[in-house]
Amino acid sequence: MGNTSEGGGVARKRGCGWTKEDFLPEESFQSWGTYVKALGNTTARLKDRVLTRSLDEVELHAVRDRSKNEMKKTLNWWDLLWFGIGAVMGSGIFVLTGEAANEYAGPAVVLSYFISGVSAILSVLCYTEFAVELPVAGGSFAYLRVELGDFVAYVAAGNILFEYVVAGAGVARSWTSYFATLCNHDPNDFRFYASSLAEGYNRLDPIAVAVSIVVCVLASLSMKGSSRFNSIASIVHMVIIAFMLVAGLTKADSANFKDFAPFGLRGILKASSMLFFAYVGFDGTTTLGEEIKKPARDIPIGLIGSMSLVMIVYCLLAATLVLMQPYAQIDVDAPYSVAFSAVGMDWAKYIVAFGALKGMTTVLLANIIGQARYFTHIGRTHMAPPFLATINKKTGTPVNATVFMTIANSVIAFFTSLDVLANLLSISTLFIFSLVALALLVRRYYVSGETSDSDRNKFIGFLVLILGSSISMAVYWAVSQHGWIGYIVGGAVWFLATLGLHVTMKQGRKPKIWGAPIVPWLPSASIAINVFILGSMDGSSFARFAVWTGILLVYYLFVGLHASYDAAKVAQKEVQVSQATSMEAGIAS
Repeated sequence: MGNTSEGGGVARKRGCGWTKEDFLPEESFQSWGTYVKALGNTTARLKDRVLTRSLDEVELHAVRDRSKNEMKKTLNWWDLLWFGIGAVMGSGIFVLTGEAANEYAGPAVVLSYFISGVSAILSVLCYTEFAVELPVAGGSFAYLRVELGDFVAYVAAGNILFEYVVAGAGVARSWTSYFATLCNHDPNDFRFYASSLAEGYNRLDPIAVAVSIVVCVLASLSMKGSSRFNSIASIVHMVIIAFMLVAGLTKADSANFKDFAPFGLRGILKASSMLFFAYVGFDGTTTLGEEIKKPARDIPIGLIGSMSLVMIVYCLLAATLVLMQPYAQIDVDAPYSVAFSAVGMDWAKYIVAFGALKGMTTVLLANIIGQARYFTHIGRTHMAPPFLATINKKTGTPVNATVFMTIANSVIAFFTSLDVLANLLSISTLFIFSLVALALLVRRYYVSGETSDSDRNKFIGFLVLILGSSISMAVYWAVSQHGWIGYIVGGAVWFLATLGLHVTMKQGRKPKIWGAPIVPWLPSASIAINVFILGSMDGSSFARFAVWTGILLVYYLFVGLHASYDAAKVAQKEVQVSQATSMEAGIAS
């Protein structure tokens, strides 16, 4: 793997409208002749982009400069703490807990939440080291560009953006459903039926679109204003959760805990795999790096603090639910509302619905903010149209990217039912969590130009064993219902490979500011757990992932590859000219 430097493109003055230069300004797209020539060099260019890695200083300065204006640094650890809570603590706790307790874990759902929470915190620690040293809007896209290269970063970012759009549309439609519940209406009462459209796309939801637009306006006008709104809404949400805990525990029956793990260890782990998705969303918070006043202090406090608090709250809520009602009677679809009704507190279901509504509003806000900043950094690299990289001078926010992503969310939310959206969610999040953990190992143990060939080959061998053993245990989980030999063998290989990496290889780079603890054990464990959870996903999830990745590759091979290649080469020339100028100035002096 080689390194290259990229600089900022030449700023272009733009009028009121968009031109071709805003979408495809690169040399390869100046004419049909240049495009055909570029296509003829696809193989060589693809090899270059697969093997080329960016640099920290390039992401921090040169790539950021392409936005022309800077995002405003207005956030601190308090803002980040509540953004983390607001991004994660949505409606998942109100929905997933019922199915996990009733069908998989019983009262041991508390342990399931704890296990999935610990695995989420492992990913948070991996992300935090990158976020502190690379506080840029691209989040995991930038981290992967630096350590695993352009191509891997593109595939990962394309998948996570798709999942963000689908999740955002789903949350917007769920907002309508909970709002209807508060108004004592059926959710479809607030949607229009279009008989001419196909089933699953014929319940038009204008409220979902309206909510998305309001959130878009808020996110575009002011990051600090968005933060204040999120903090207030999240605090209200926590007050409602506190009410649920106190009111629910007054109806607690400890006898419900007697048959604590009716489905055994496998049931607890199966529930953990499902409940992991209640912790998803924190990765969007890492895209706020450019807007944080003191990244070295604020990011660790905000990310780790918010996820730790979320895990504690989830465990307490799960314990309250199973103390209120025997696990076999817990409703799968609306566990808390039904549980309060069962203990004679029917009125509490409105408070639960209001809490879910508040949670979904902050999730929607965090979702669009994260989407926009991902896309902004992708636009800076020209893998997406560079007009998306523009930062509004007045607001200091990526207005173009925010509006673009809101349009995508709104179109899907307007037509597509929740059932269809639920089936579209794929494995992208776990895939990227695994890649970030892998990238952290690469960052610590491989430094281009410094690591010897023998150490590089040894490192690759250890990585292959860690990944191979993790995959083998995930496959064994998927195909075997009762055996344990596969876990023993796979676990032993994973342990010995991680131990070998720890004992026989010296870290080539230490974190400059803040580092994840107990490396390589922590990122290696994160890889194993994320891959293990992937083993519990159904085949259709992998099929959707493959289909969308295929679509991404078609765009990349015909557009993104050539645009980013040209941008990188132009930037490289600019850096060389700058270095030559500096040398001449030094000689002259």
